[in-house]
Amino acid sequence: MSANRQRTRVSRGPLGDPTYRMLWAAQSGSAVGGWMQSVGAQWMLVHRPGAATWVSLVQAASLLPVMFVSLPAGVLADVMDRRRLLIGVQSAMTVLAALLTVLTAAGRTTPAVLIAFTFLLGCGQAVGNPAWQAIQPELVPRSRHLLPARSTAARG
Repeated sequence: MSANRQRTRVSRGPLGDPTYRMLWAAQSGSAVGGWMQSVGAQWMLVHRPGAATWVSLVQAASLLPVMFVSLPAGVLADVMDRRRLLIGVQSAMTVLAALLTVLTAAGRTTPAVLIAFTFLLGCGQAVGNPAWQAIQPELVPRSRHLLPARSTAARG
């Protein structure tokens, strides 16, 4: 394959597909939102007595679901319609985030409430991640993949 043709093929890779590009941008925005929520939750607790413990609990509440929920969530992603699973999980996470926003604006967010919501949002992330990762290859036609498919003979 000529260098010019290879360059064109790379530039039209997965991000050349409008659907993939839109979902990739949405996923990137969601990741930034998750980071902002985590930092914001920690920031809300940093001036409280026992701040080191509270801040550590926020981080644990967001990451423990990944450790304990991801394996069963992977099985769930294999047996369910991934699209419906992702829509359901993202909808639930949106409702949780909106409720946390309302509680915070009303001054009703205690450390325990904040950690509980962080844990629930972490559960949503842990359930959604396996389904999202499983659909990635299906989003882009094989002709747009950057690496050529290996033949059966090449697999050994």
